[in-house]
Amino acid sequence: MALAAKQAATRIADIICRTPLLKSAGFSDQSGTNTFLKLENRQHTGSFKLRGAANRLMTLSQAQRSKGCVVASSGNHGAAVAFAMKTLGISGVIFVPEQTSSKKVDAIRSYDGEVRFFGTDGLDTEIHAREYAEQNDMFYLSPYNDPEVIAGQGTCGVEIVSDLPDVDAVFIAVGGGGLVGGVASVLKLHNPDIRIYGCQPLNSPVMARSVEAGEIIDMPSDPTLSDGTAGGIEANAITFELCRSLVDEFVLVNEESISRGMRDYMAFENEAIEGAAGVALAGLVQKSDELGGKNVAVIICGGNVSEETINKVMN
Repeated sequence: MALAAKQAATRIADIICRTPLLKSAGFSDQSGTNTFLKLENRQHTGSFKLRGAANRLMTLSQAQRSKGCVVASSGNHGAAVAFAMKTLGISGVIFVPEQTSSKKVDAIRSYDGEVRFFGTDGLDTEIHAREYAEQNDMFYLSPYNDPEVIAGQGTCGVEIVSDLPDVDAVFIAVGGGGLVGGVASVLKLHNPDIRIYGCQPLNSPVMARSVEAGEIIDMPSDPTLSDGTAGGIEANAITFELCRSLVDEFVLVNEESISRGMRDYMAFENEAIEGAAGVALAGLVQKSDELGGKNVAVIICGGNVSEETINKVMN
């Protein structure tokens, strides 16, 4: 997977933005570490998802491209695919759960993506989208359960080790596991001692509980600020084994910790981030006592947050 990520980095270079990895004085002081923020919120479409979407679309055959793509997304994957499809001249349909943030839906539509609503949990949206693709002979582009998507997300790790080769630990929000699987593959090849923290909201810790159980489990999720990581995992998800073998520790954080992470980021860095990025920052704060003086990277995975959510967090 690490080699595939390096190949992907070259392939998608003209479509994505190479995002900065910047030291944060505020979070460094707060955590007692040398904290570096990988700013995927500044990526085209506002999240890391463009990396995987672009790589998957660019590796499709011409016949697959001509039939069009179907996507299931909580918002960011959909916007990324819409952006990449528009750039590459590919048509498609994007299914999102009914509770998806209005800002994320607007973002998809801004790239001429066709949005359709289905389901209340990421997993039921994925299942429906797969069925739609099969019925209409279109290509289903998974948000995480695809090696080329994971390799694309792994390009974020390629950039981290290039900019901070002596990184000691990385905090990554986990939903379906595509980002952590791709990035951790690259980091562990670079240095097996780099500690990978997979961060999830207590209200939807599906991957963490699945790894704990030794198999993918079906469990309910409660509402969370981290809508981008919420919901179930496909039964055959290849990310499960990657998470089980590469994530050193899962860190589960409550809603107040996520909210505090978002507020602190806005105070320290003067820009808004979404709940999933707040999850990774909350993970850093929770584990900071173990990491004093170390070089720590936190992936700020996205910045697509509604004004309504910002007001909720600030109040």
